[in-house]
Amino acid sequence: MTSELIIHRLSTGESEVIHTSAEVFEAPNWSPDGDWLLINSGGLLYRLSPAGGDPEPIETGAQNEINNDHCIAPDGRTIYFSNGDGHLYAVPAEGGSTRRITNDHGPRFQHYLHGVSPDGTTLAYIGVAPGPDGGRTSNVFTIAAVGGPDVQITDVTVQNDGSEYSPDGRFLLINSELAADRPGHAQLFEIALPAERSDGREFRQLTFDERVNWFPHPSPDGTMLLYLSYPPGVEGHPADKDVILRTLPLVDGSVPRGAGPADVIAFRGGQGTINVNSWAPDSDRFAYVRYPG
Repeated sequence: MTSELIIHRLSTGESEVIHTSAEVFEAPNWSPDGDWLLINSGGLLYRLSPAGGDPEPIETGAQNEINNDHCIAPDGRTIYFSNGDGHLYAVPAEGGSTRRITNDHGPRFQHYLHGVSPDGTTLAYIGVAPGPDGGRTSNVFTIAAVGGPDVQITDVTVQNDGSEYSPDGRFLLINSELAADRPGHAQLFEIALPAERSDGREFRQLTFDERVNWFPHPSPDGTMLLYLSYPPGVEGHPADKDVILRTLPLVDGSVPRGAGPADVIAFRGGQGTINVNSWAPDSDRFAYVRYPG
């Protein structure tokens, strides 16, 4: 499979391929200072310049099963990531010794990181646990970046993912099947903070269409929401699908009522494309991964 790391500029509609590889790499983050991109490949983390060039490995010690759920702290000094053992870890941005953050909830509980609060103190993650009838539940949790008690935000059996903070810290944005009329029909929702453990009935739905919508990512200036949209009928967030990146406007950190999506670009992708926030600090460019074959 070919992986292409692309930077797209909204103001001009132009896209530039800055790195191509025969190896699978995924999920770019853009550093807060704009100087580097973070990706994962083969269980490891790499950084590279937005101008292109070869990715440089980031030392993470014994943690070598890193997946595509990783974030950079707002001050750019720490990388947080999800590992194959189901836990969240922190590592200095330049690499080095890792620190486990999450608590032990048993071998079948998995933590998947998606957001860091604007003040850098709190992480938002999806906790996946055994569910009824042999299935799994995926609920929204938060935990202090230094470690501590877990705070459960959702208490539902439907699938949730992509929990990310708005730039002003007033909301969590998620994709969820709370309103699904068929398996897999995820839409985007907004959770006002602070939030208590909930069945989701008070969450505000943001998208209302037949497509399957995942991974909401607000721009740093709080004016735009970028997300990944799959064709109707897709379940989960698989790779190798015909997908569209779409945007919704944000006003005061929230999607205005009645606002509809705008298509940005269509291509072959899905899993690994924009699992995490990839906006540049200028809120005009973003990075994504395409898998043409």
